[in-house]
Amino acid sequence: MSTIDKIKELKRERNAVILAHYYVEDEVQAIADYVGDSFYLSKIAAKEQADVICFCGVSFMGESAKILSPQKTVIMPDMQADCPMAHMADIEKIQKLREEYEDLAVVCYINSTAELKTYSDVCVTSSNALKIVRKLPNQHIYFIPDENLGRYVASQVPEKEFIFNDGFCHVHKDIAAEHIKQARQAHPHAQVLVHPECTPDVAEMADYIGSTSGIIDYATASEAQEFIICTEVGVLYELQQKNPGKRFYPAGHQQFCPNMKLVTLEKVADALEQMTNTVEMDEQVRLLANKPLERMLELGR
Repeated sequence: MSTIDKIKELKRERNAVILAHYYVEDEVQAIADYVGDSFYLSKIAAKEQADVICFCGVSFMGESAKILSPQKTVIMPDMQADCPMAHMADIEKIQKLREEYEDLAVVCYINSTAELKTYSDVCVTSSNALKIVRKLPNQHIYFIPDENLGRYVASQVPEKEFIFNDGFCHVHKDIAAEHIKQARQAHPHAQVLVHPECTPDVAEMADYIGSTSGIIDYATASEAQEFIICTEVGVLYELQQKNPGKRFYPAGHQQFCPNMKLVTLEKVADALEQMTNTVEMDEQVRLLANKPLERMLELGR
């Protein structure tokens, strides 16, 4: 029996659904029931009638699914697959800033640990951050953990005061303006599509700035035929699936997340077979972490 056939059989036996992030390997995306960004997949996990959620991504994604779907069993193909940025905020600094600013809103990117969410007022995604920050009554915004996404939001909401955190996604931070210049020389007719986790100098060179799903939607709707993609290369699979006649180029740097690539077909099969690698969470932590997610849903309507 092939690994793919084994996964299909185990999925039926366990009443499981497989969710895959855009950044995992192509073959894992191909066998998933749903492919998307982290928040889309968490919402799917909550709506799905499956008993088991196999989340092909990194740890904060499995946590988000468990926060929103506590009654379901959430398993991860590789428990070592983690997002360094998800940990890059200091709880003591949050508490100190709350003492300094009476009207502070701690705005937490969904790409964060459950613990950081418990100290936050509202969560955001890269696609809804602008909308939600604009709706907040607070004047002072502490944006965690990603500095570049925070700076992008701040550039669009000049009426508010932002305090930036020094967190970053290494994949997006390492895409440099020089890479874009070289890619444009090689592909002069291509549009540049940039994720807001990239640095401000790269964002300035963009024809479009948006979330991973936003980049896919833009490229699919655009009449342009060539695109330079400034995000993790795993997204090229979905771009090519939806746009077989168009051409997509990385910006030239190694846009590669080693943690996402830890997820393999074999590990998906093993997790479903053994039902290990389950995401466990203290109920008090879950309830506290759910509050900023609920507020995001409320403000995002």
